[in-house]
Amino acid sequence: MTVLEVTMVPQTAIENLKKHLRGQLLRPQDPAYDEARKIWNGMIEKRPALIARCNGAGDVVNSVKFAREHDLTVAVRGGGHNIAGKCVPEGGFLIDLSGMKGIRVDPTRRIARAEAGLKLGDFDRETQAFGLATTLGIASDTGIAGITLGGGYGWLAGKYGLACDNLLSADVVTADGKFLVASETQNPDLFWGVRGGGGNFGVVTSFEYQLHPVSRVFGGAVFYPLSMGRQAIPAFHEFATTAPDEISTFIAPAAALGGTPATGIAVCYCGDASRGEQLLARIRKLGTPLADLIQERSYVEMQSMFDDLFTPGRMYYWKSSLIRKVDEGFIETALEHAKGMPLTTGTFIYMQQLHGAASRVGISDTAFPRGGMGVVYKAEDTELGRFVA
Repeated sequence: MTVLEVTMVPQTAIENLKKHLRGQLLRPQDPAYDEARKIWNGMIEKRPALIARCNGAGDVVNSVKFAREHDLTVAVRGGGHNIAGKCVPEGGFLIDLSGMKGIRVDPTRRIARAEAGLKLGDFDRETQAFGLATTLGIASDTGIAGITLGGGYGWLAGKYGLACDNLLSADVVTADGKFLVASETQNPDLFWGVRGGGGNFGVVTSFEYQLHPVSRVFGGAVFYPLSMGRQAIPAFHEFATTAPDEISTFIAPAAALGGTPATGIAVCYCGDASRGEQLLARIRKLGTPLADLIQERSYVEMQSMFDDLFTPGRMYYWKSSLIRKVDEGFIETALEHAKGMPLTTGTFIYMQQLHGAASRVGISDTAFPRGGMGVVYKAEDTELGRFVA
């Protein structure tokens, strides 16, 4: 949709939509518009022509029907954490779910139902009041919607699978404005698609998750000198490959620790602390660490430990890839791109490896691709072209 397309929509139609929304319908001249179009990545500067700030599934149905009737292109925002800014359309119609933050926990059935605007930090704090949790990312400001629809790696992935593996059902508004429930028994094809297939199948307004008993974990991060990157990558790969399901981990072979070049390994053991201490000894003794921050801690503390790396409003650029083999050529490439990286807390290369429950889901069971190691280059406020592969 372009601004021209919006101007072709009769004003009476826009006013009629506004009357039928519980939430707000904003245009560029409205005082709340500039704040409403902001997202997590400060690099993204887009100006939608219309913003529907939805307060419920009914608002979403009305907005989708309006867009369909007037042949308008739509983008949808949940938590607004999309790195590329695809949740905000330039000159388009933004359906904004960020105000939909409801959550209800059933501790007996170990199930949580949450609306699409909720963020991880709020979800975790609500479920942890009952000693329960599910896999949902590693940063508190991330929205549950985008991470679930995109797969969803987190600290519980080894033991309980990805976020999409723990999805029991979803409420979806399809492109024709129909409200459907997607689950194993209702609209199973749609359910397959929303588990890892992104937002390509409709607007998901709420999610129902399987929860698991989780309270204390044993985890954190250990940092070594940057010169240990060549040794640490294969050691990490072997550790992650042979680790029990209770362990989830990632490595940043090039990062910064208070302005000092470093190689960091982050890890979480979801189980007894004494057993966790034994199992994690291998990665804590690769050499003499610059800092060892691995200890017993609450799950909420573990989930928010790296929040400073993902502060809203900074200018971010990410590039990622899935690799099947960790060999000498890959290690050389990773270390080569680490050379000359700016020493900021927001610029690093990190790798995460799917194993355990997350890797045992059948390749055709969900829309999310399985296998291999994910490699991400993350940069903040820097000249990106020199470092991006």
